[in-house]
Amino acid sequence: MSANPQLDRQGRLQHLLTIDGLPAAIILQILDRARAFHTAGADSRKLPIMAGQSVFNLFFEASTRTRTTFEIAAKRLSADVINLNVAASSQSKGETLLDTVDNLSAMHADMFVVRHAESGAAHMIARHVAPGIHVVNAGDGRHAHPTQALLDMYTIRHFKGAFENLRVAIVGDVTHSRVARSQIHALTTLKVPEVRVIGPKTLLPRDVETLGVHVYHDMREGLRDVDVVIMLRLQNERMQGALLPSREEYFKYYGLTPEKLALARPDAIVMHPGPMNRGVEIDSAVADGAQSVILSQVTFGIFVRMAAMATLAENTR
Repeated sequence: MSANPQLDRQGRLQHLLTIDGLPAAIILQILDRARAFHTAGADSRKLPIMAGQSVFNLFFEASTRTRTTFEIAAKRLSADVINLNVAASSQSKGETLLDTVDNLSAMHADMFVVRHAESGAAHMIARHVAPGIHVVNAGDGRHAHPTQALLDMYTIRHFKGAFENLRVAIVGDVTHSRVARSQIHALTTLKVPEVRVIGPKTLLPRDVETLGVHVYHDMREGLRDVDVVIMLRLQNERMQGALLPSREEYFKYYGLTPEKLALARPDAIVMHPGPMNRGVEIDSAVADGAQSVILSQVTFGIFVRMAAMATLAENTR
């Protein structure tokens, strides 16, 4: 058995659970394939890659962009897509997660796309399913969101051409962000020379430096001369707790405004995984401005998720 639960003995991708430990070659393989889909106009025609296969979307948390782009991607690969209505499923009657998976597997599922509030849920399912059934983690607790990180890497490469010589700043609530963890793993695996995290001490993990990043608590200092600015969502309910005094205070020090963005390189791009809290982590003038590539991220997510699912489908044991 492979030491990496995502890979088989030949080093082929069997599940996409986390960026942590994923070889750079596989990340680049997915990005290259996404670019091929993008340039071939795969947004307007179906491909037969997953014809006859069934993809079950198991979203135990609310989602708009991720669930929708996964559904679009699977359909463009000609897969049959089943969206589980979790609120009306047997889970609401006390059935365990693995029993739910077993029953869906008996309906000839080929792939599960899973979003769950508990960290490790996708890993547990991947260990449980039969060989030949693939699991994609669409976000688990605070742990990982690998396809978001992959589409972010695609966006950076699309607009910047390469990862060499880049300075990338990730700003905001890193502590609670599965996206930030996955982004950091992807950026360091792809040898981005300088990755910065910017935020108040209360929203940065104590050991974040061990991930190979530079820590800044002053946003103006941290944004100086960066090529890419990735803003993170800050949930409204957290702003009323002990971690932050107020939304207004947060925006004053860590909200991205045109004035603060001017400290970055003139051709810096602005990214956000969504959903955005305008006037909290980002000013509308920036979100809708010329340097924003936020809507491009959403579009690119379709091609990246197509690439990830196609790679898994073709690696079936």
